[in-house]
Amino acid sequence: MSAFPARPLRRVLLSTLATVAGVVLLLTLKPHTTAGAGDVAAGSAAPAPAPSATSGTSGSSNGPSSGSSNGSSSGSSNGPSNGSSSKGTSGTRTVDGDTAQTRYGPVQLRLTLTGGRITAVKAVQLPNDNPRDGEISGFAIPQLTQETLAAQSAKIDTVSGATYTSEGYVRSLQSALDKAGV
Repeated sequence: MSAFPARPLRRVLLSTLATVAGVVLLLTLKPHTTAGAGDVAAGSAAPAPAPSATSGTSGSSNGPSSGSSNGSSSGSSNGPSNGSSSKGTSGTRTVDGDTAQTRYGPVQLRLTLTGGRITAVKAVQLPNDNPRDGEISGFAIPQLTQETLAAQSAKIDTVSGATYTSEGYVRSLQSALDKAGV
């Protein structure tokens, strides 16, 4: 009779140990993060793309044609009402894409073109209603920007886990390319 009460106690002890081990494992797992994910969550603009010969510092986009026109203030457009500022086909110019509404919020891009080639892509608007939106944008936008600069077109792959943001990115990118006539 004494062996019977020991089994339930053993089961309780094993269940408790398994639960504690499971909780410890869950707490040690960390979500996928990349450099710059905190920057996107804090504001509405994506991290700046890698510097190139044509990217400049913050300023107005009404500068001379030999300088950069990449600067802007968050959420506003300094270009004409059609979203593009033309500097000629051989100079540097910026073009704003249309705002693409996605399930999680708006996506809008600003392209910098030099001689008809995409030299920089900046996200003007990104979904940022909650921290998860910022995290998704933080790892998706740099990948999409890198693919855009390599492909020189809107024919790029979506990022797994950021399908809606990727589709909005492609729509805004295509509208900017259409406006630029590229």
